[in-house]
Amino acid sequence: MQELRAQLAEALDEAELDWLKPHIQRDVVVVVHPQLDLLDVGIAIARDDALTVQHWISEQLIHKPSSHQLADWNSNQTKRFQALIVQPYVLVQESVTQGA
Repeated sequence: MQELRAQLAEALDEAELDWLKPHIQRDVVVVVHPQLDLLDVGIAIARDDALTVQHWISEQLIHKPSSHQLADWNSNQTKRFQALIVQPYVLVQESVTQGA
């Protein structure tokens, strides 16, 4: 598991909305709640840990972006995200170190 965590940590990157748009159109973007560690979610998905992933979905800690979120993102083109690709998904968390 440490090896998988290291691989995913290398793939973790900051992204802008423009980079995410093609993935949003393909409906593969998954929003990860800030209380979760993006790497932990990536590991659970990569290892097909269905119980954990299902729990997060039921608690709405991971979900597809809502139309309200997409509108908010589109109105703030400077919004930044932490992004992690775990095929076929692109996991994102809104970066908190941005100006309003």
